[in-house]
Amino acid sequence: MDKKNALRAGALAAGTTLMMLLMSSPAFALARDDGDDPGKGLSVIETLGLYVVAPIVLFLVIAGLVIVGDKSRKPQKQG
Repeated sequence: MDKKNALRAGALAAGTTLMMLLMSSPAFALARDDGDDPGKGLSVIETLGLYVVAPIVLFLVIAGLVIVGDKSRKPQKQG
């Protein structure tokens, strides 16, 4: 990719990010909707488990399945 295309892609990404930030103002979250009844918040342990531990475990499970599936398909080389 030449410099002109890279500059164009960077400008497009920056512009898109800026527009998303401007359109999703935190002020929209101040007004409650009818019927909005939030529950109790998550504790630190629950948050870490949900957003850190669970994705890592899911990644390891998927990676393990891929490795096991890959090893079972390779033919054994007779030396």
